[in-house]
Amino acid sequence: MTSSNRRMTTLVGAILEEEVVLTLDEVCHAARLSSRRVIELTREGIVEPIAESAGGTPESWRFRGVDLKRMRCARRLEEDLGINTPGIALALDLLDELERLRRRLGRFEP
Repeated sequence: MTSSNRRMTTLVGAILEEEVVLTLDEVCHAARLSSRRVIELTREGIVEPIAESAGGTPESWRFRGVDLKRMRCARRLEEDLGINTPGIALALDLLDELERLRRRLGRFEP
């Protein structure tokens, strides 16, 4: 394959620290989800607004960077694999557990 036939791909991304706080509008834009869908994911327990904002209206909710990551993953599971909301919740819980086990295992490896 010649270099003229190769397609160049540029990856663009942002690293979100745990301290980042996003509004409902910001998280919808960043996750490419409707506010209705974010509310559904929140009610299903897939993401949780920051405690101080959880009791208010959805417009007052605030989310962390980790919630954005989960919303993006939820969107991919739904779009790419056709998984429904309860299935997404289960899949994300299993992925979280896998990550915890990998970190634990990493402590024992030389």
